[in-house]
Amino acid sequence: MKLLRWGFIGCGEVVETKSGPAFSEVEGSSVVAVMSRTERRARGYAEKHGVGKWYTDAQELIDDPDVNAVYVATPPSSHATFAIMAMKAGKPVYVEKPLASNYEDCARINRISEQTGVPCFVAYYRRYLPYFKRVAEIVKGGRIGRILNVQIRYTEPLRKTDAQLLPQHQLPWRLQPEIAGGGYFYDMAPHQLDLLQDMFGVILEARGICANRGGYYEAEDSVSACFAFENGLPGSGSWCYVAHESAREDCIDIIGTEGQVSFSVFDYKPIRLQTSEGEESIAVPNPPYVQYPLIKAMIEHLQGISVCTCTSVSATPVNWVMDRILGKF
Repeated sequence: MKLLRWGFIGCGEVVETKSGPAFSEVEGSSVVAVMSRTERRARGYAEKHGVGKWYTDAQELIDDPDVNAVYVATPPSSHATFAIMAMKAGKPVYVEKPLASNYEDCARINRISEQTGVPCFVAYYRRYLPYFKRVAEIVKGGRIGRILNVQIRYTEPLRKTDAQLLPQHQLPWRLQPEIAGGGYFYDMAPHQLDLLQDMFGVILEARGICANRGGYYEAEDSVSACFAFENGLPGSGSWCYVAHESAREDCIDIIGTEGQVSFSVFDYKPIRLQTSEGEESIAVPNPPYVQYPLIKAMIEHLQGISVCTCTSVSATPVNWVMDRILGKF
């Protein structure tokens, strides 16, 4: 596929700020159609970004002969449906993370991709960002020796919109487990878990304790977990989404025999490297559209230029781990 003509299913905030414009910045790629259930949103995005067609029905977009690749940017509960529709139509898919709202749907996507031979990619774009590539270089280059332990710590204050005690069906979709798969943990932790599995291999053991301590909504708001990678490396994580402002934290510590590297996943604070030689602070800028490096790699994969490893198969273990931590099976 030398020329990729994309159709977007969903055109919300993520598409507007992180991914959408990047599709047109890669040679041989353009956006020809967008879809939203809301006519105003679909038409508005198309007019703002110079996209020629807009739809309110996903099947119509997929069936459009001018569209030969599909980007699914809807909430997770519909990812499997739209991805499978596109693959059955013979059109490669790029799906927002997490791949689906549960592990079973991820397996369904993979089965259809295998049966049809149509590739499915997932937007774990942090794997390709310069900031996290630098972290991987430090770890794999032996700067901190043999890795002993990995620790995730994430704490944020209650968001104002969540503090209004809205009825469950009026809460942000990220707090409706039937749509998102869980609460903010299922929306945000995937990036952390995917990065670590990309560095250290698949997590084969995981268990967690989940609670709702704030009482502002039904989904879990506090999670603690322990896990082990395929190479035996142990790890742990702690997440809280209803903390006091003073407790805000976004950090992953990778501890080795010769030092430690600490970095943030969402704030992009300077990487902190501690060894016997002292402490080093490393600032690494990211591109304006953070999904650009991954989108470029994916498009070049479809064009036969290179290989993109961020596939649905590689993304599925993240959902397995989260479902294990949340006690879904």
